[in-house]
Amino acid sequence: MSKLNRPAGVNRTLIGLIGLISLAAGAYALAAYFGQLGWVDRDSTLVPGSAAPPTWVFWAVIAGAVFVGMLCLRWLFAQIFRMPKAQSWRFEADATTGRTVMASSTAAAPMAADISAFDDVRSASAWLTGTRWAPELHLTVTAEPHTDVGLLRGRILDEAVPRLRQALEVETIPVTLELSFADAGKRPQLR
Repeated sequence: MSKLNRPAGVNRTLIGLIGLISLAAGAYALAAYFGQLGWVDRDSTLVPGSAAPPTWVFWAVIAGAVFVGMLCLRWLFAQIFRMPKAQSWRFEADATTGRTVMASSTAAAPMAADISAFDDVRSASAWLTGTRWAPELHLTVTAEPHTDVGLLRGRILDEAVPRLRQALEVETIPVTLELSFADAGKRPQLR
């Protein structure tokens, strides 16, 4: 799992915790039902009495449900976009002459277009994170089903990445590549 894919780590952790809690609650309920717990009477009611709870209990349950619903919405929005946000880079040789500010997404866009133009590539997205002098490149590439992964990876690292390094005037750029294959039965969309 990539350190950049934080929602995946949170998803796995929460799903694991919910699974453990569900297993424990189920085991507890089964043990109580079969009379294995000495402190639980099988024939007693779940809650004592038959009167309705106070009004504040209903409001507390509603507030808890709204809170859980908001957490679920936050989780859903986190799934939409997993990559880091673009950063602004400053280019200033001399403070007296002014400065140029460029979004890292502006520098990454030609890289994505370059890779998208490769044979056997349906689409490509690129993100640059980090500082201007130590950028990190994150690529998401969708290739045709018959594509040779080794050749495509080599072409990206040997052709596209050196051009980006030259444009940014840096020695090295760490690259994270997420490669997926397009569905064999679907035709590419015309652009």
